[in-house]
Amino acid sequence: MGKNHQSENLHRGLDNRHIQLIALGGAIGVGLFYGSSATIQMAGPSILFSYLVGGLVIFTIMRALGEMTVEEPVSGAFSSYANRYLGPFAGYFTGWTYWFMWVVVGMAEITVAGVYVNYWFPDIPQWLTALVVLVMITMINLANVKAFGEFEFWFAMIKVIAIIGMILLGLGIIFLGIGNEGQPIGFENLWSHGGFMPNGFTGILMSLVLVMFSFGGIELIGITAGEAKNPQKSIPSAINNVVWRILIFYIGALGVMMILYPWNEIGAKGSPFVLIFDNVGIPGAAHIINFVVITAALSAFNSGLFSSGRMLYNLSLQNNGPKYFGKLNKNGTPTRGILFSSLFLLVAVVLNYIVPEKVFMYISSVATVAVITSWTIILITQLKFRQSKSKKEIEKLVFKMPLYPASTYIALTFLALVIVLMAFIEGMRIALIVAPVWFMILYLGYKIKKKIP
Repeated sequence: MGKNHQSENLHRGLDNRHIQLIALGGAIGVGLFYGSSATIQMAGPSILFSYLVGGLVIFTIMRALGEMTVEEPVSGAFSSYANRYLGPFAGYFTGWTYWFMWVVVGMAEITVAGVYVNYWFPDIPQWLTALVVLVMITMINLANVKAFGEFEFWFAMIKVIAIIGMILLGLGIIFLGIGNEGQPIGFENLWSHGGFMPNGFTGILMSLVLVMFSFGGIELIGITAGEAKNPQKSIPSAINNVVWRILIFYIGALGVMMILYPWNEIGAKGSPFVLIFDNVGIPGAAHIINFVVITAALSAFNSGLFSSGRMLYNLSLQNNGPKYFGKLNKNGTPTRGILFSSLFLLVAVVLNYIVPEKVFMYISSVATVAVITSWTIILITQLKFRQSKSKKEIEKLVFKMPLYPASTYIALTFLALVIVLMAFIEGMRIALIVAPVWFMILYLGYKIKKKIP
């Protein structure tokens, strides 16, 4: 089939700095600021080890995606590659599952924004905030890709600065005793409350599910390829840099938290980030973090809407979605796909009006299955991609997967383990029921689509 660069109509308006921050912003969501206490309760200080292992697997997945993306930079990335190397059903299945994942994540993110706006303005109903956020982010995405990139750059920057600030302040307390009458705190908290692995190896295993969920969104780098100014340069740089940056952020931030506070107390007194800023005596710590969490939610939602619009555009080009989504506006933006996704996200506004919070634990577990499905297909597609190349073509690959094929098979085994572990976590089990239902709907949809000329 050759190189069919389906992204020629999309404008290449994303600079290297946009792509670096989009990748970081996609993977550093609300999970780190408020959700981190749940993972710490599972594994104690050994959660640092879980993030290290999860990070290595993510690096492998990203390198598999990078190898294909640098060779064939199209918007829609892995759905397009699955269509080419695994067949039309795989492209259809991947694209719609990834679209579904971002719609689900988007629902969770605009709900989070509503919750934290309520912290300042308790009288504003949650559904109203969700609606305002939905309209605002839709407008930004409809403008052009540069507007999206610029917005995402600054919103991701706020998250990055907050995390670096928290790590530096924490180190100041640990080594210099800032806010602790000049008494350095020391590292005892890492092992003096039941040891480094208080819940044993089981704790580490169980935490891997939530750890992998927190990395969801990093594969956004592949989606930006069709609109990157210089994908051969910016994609390898973003992939190599983003993984170690995320590890520094997650491992650095969580490590500092657990050195400062006994792991079993984290989360009991509100956000760990607020505690650290409060400890140093920064006035309005809770307000600062509240602002950061709202921007984190807006940033993740912005990325999600960007992805879902591009995925629908790409599905249309593959004949795996309605032709309706294949039209771009004068700015080269897939307006119809963005508006269709926004229409679905109105469901979240309605849910915020009707349903209690617990629904969103279920939503995130469904999103976890969807993202793990996407990662699995990236790895399988990369195996097929390699098999389709001659020896000479493989030698010419610019951004080769390290330790291929062993690394690909190890990552696939790890993802299978995460799915099995989900069956043992109470709030996650529902995803293992929802996922097969979704897969069945897709299969039936594909069969019907094939019958329609």
